[in-house]
Amino acid sequence: MLNSQQLDALRELGNIGAAHAATTLSTMLMSNIEMEVPEIDVLDIGKVHEHVGDELSAMVLFEINGEVSGGGYVLLHIPKNSVIRLTNAMLGMSEPDRDLTEMDQSALLEIGNIMVSAFLDATATLLNIIMLPSPPSLVIDMPHAAFQSILAMQEFADINEVVLFRTELHSDQHKITSNLFLLPNKPMLDEIVRMLENLMK
Repeated sequence: MLNSQQLDALRELGNIGAAHAATTLSTMLMSNIEMEVPEIDVLDIGKVHEHVGDELSAMVLFEINGEVSGGGYVLLHIPKNSVIRLTNAMLGMSEPDRDLTEMDQSALLEIGNIMVSAFLDATATLLNIIMLPSPPSLVIDMPHAAFQSILAMQEFADINEVVLFRTELHSDQHKITSNLFLLPNKPMLDEIVRMLENLMK
């Protein structure tokens, strides 16, 4: 378990990554968007679903590649209402109550790729390493079911803890809630924390 100083360092990392992602998203949507990380927590991987709402959501999953020990994943969770606000803004639509379509899914993959790439890029720049996301995969389901199917994958066998960055996106037109989960193998989490502690000295 991380101590308060290590959590503070991770929160700062999250805020830097979030600011970078918001700038990139603002450019893409041609709308002023700010993004903050009001909450960060380290969770047992089996209890992740307890920390998100139980409404239909999109989950965009990326593997982290680059100069990190052990590897890990980033999972972007966006509830359906926020998905529609985001894709409406991206596609120039104004239908708040509608079902998700293939067009939404395509837009989500692009938005997720931009947000996570920007987040990892800012993180990597701060730590002076290379971190790159794999091509994304998308699951649309109730969070509990989606997490169960994702965590059942063999790749997650060595991951015990999840770092939750609860992110909020604000703009003049939209209020968008999302969560960014960092799912690191233990060597990766230890390495990131060690790098952050060295930066704070």
